[in-house]
Amino acid sequence: MSALYRWLFVAGVLVLLLGLFQKWFQEKWYLTEPLTALALGIAAGPAGLQLLNLPPAADSPRVLTQVSRVTLAVADMGVALRLPRGYPVEHWRSLAVILGAGMVLMGLVSGLLVWSLLGVSFWVAMLVGATVTSTDPIVATTIVTGPVAKRNIPGRLRHFISAESGANDGAVYPLVLLPILVLARPTSEALSRWITYVVGWQVGGAIVLGATLGYAAAGLFQWADLGNVVERQGFVAYTLALTFAVLGGARLLTVDAILASFVAGIAYRMAPGRQQPSTERNVQKAMTKFFVLPTFVLVGVAIPWAGWAALGWRGLLLAVLVLVVRRPPVVVALARWLHPLQTRKDVGFAAWFGPIGVSTLFYAMLAVQRTGSRRIWSIASLLIVASLVAHGLTATPLSKRLPPDPAERR
Repeated sequence: MSALYRWLFVAGVLVLLLGLFQKWFQEKWYLTEPLTALALGIAAGPAGLQLLNLPPAADSPRVLTQVSRVTLAVADMGVALRLPRGYPVEHWRSLAVILGAGMVLMGLVSGLLVWSLLGVSFWVAMLVGATVTSTDPIVATTIVTGPVAKRNIPGRLRHFISAESGANDGAVYPLVLLPILVLARPTSEALSRWITYVVGWQVGGAIVLGATLGYAAAGLFQWADLGNVVERQGFVAYTLALTFAVLGGARLLTVDAILASFVAGIAYRMAPGRQQPSTERNVQKAMTKFFVLPTFVLVGVAIPWAGWAALGWRGLLLAVLVLVVRRPPVVVALARWLHPLQTRKDVGFAAWFGPIGVSTLFYAMLAVQRTGSRRIWSIASLLIVASLVAHGLTATPLSKRLPPDPAERR
């Protein structure tokens, strides 16, 4: 019980301090909030003051999976509410390119790097590559929101990165499940189940569930508001309740809960009457911070130092190469089809800022549970921390070097 209260104390103090000094952090402190939370987790964890610890080794993957799933669902709903109304529909071609060819190429490049450097089997390498494919919506949000971002990053670029980061957390699910199935079943059986159950039911069902619940929730809100049947204060945490409803429904139906949450947010925004849901956005933003910062503390506590040591210099080389090769060449190659990226600086910024974070934590823990290989977490956690450091330290300086387009400011 004392361990729980230690977690509550650290999480509460962290959210309080970063909330009070948020503007100062964004303008003066070159470390992003996730990186600051990670550093606190390392300092308070087993490698530091030993104030915080994880559950027994057998339970840790399950705990981390559930915590990261809820965190991603809340964060993706927040991203969906922040986007301009109808943005994914208006820019569906560009999003289809980056979520389709872009994710496949990024996963393949990352997997081949793992395979060539670390000597793991091909499908385990592809699994690790898939877990680090998606752009994390939480770290991306810290880069494209706040006063520094709004002054310096054009709206077209902020919205594109946000939309990609929100959508690809769920869209990468089939890429992660394919190697998991191939490792566990005969190839033909694995492909058949992947097409019918994973793509057909889990992904397709997530889209239908999210769209239905999001649109229905917006309609119910409008009916109650126009009918004056409840007090306005009753709707303050409405979208948070929607997030949990979608998350619970998706888990009961065994569909992709992360994708369903993002789709529900988009459907909620596009429904009639939901023009500028500023209250919902503010509540969702506050709750995202409440969930996100403790999750990054958890990542710091969970770092497998012995596993990192076993990777040696090859692990460090892998981290550098993944940062340099995983995303930048792919975005540059596909830039002509990514219409929101209108200038070379747009392309360069989007190519670099595809951070790895909680989405990788979720999929890595899912992979550990399904395969029993804890080495997957050793590799994935190293790439998470490398990304948090590299992108966290460069976010503010590079944002300030990107001149804004006044016509795109929102």
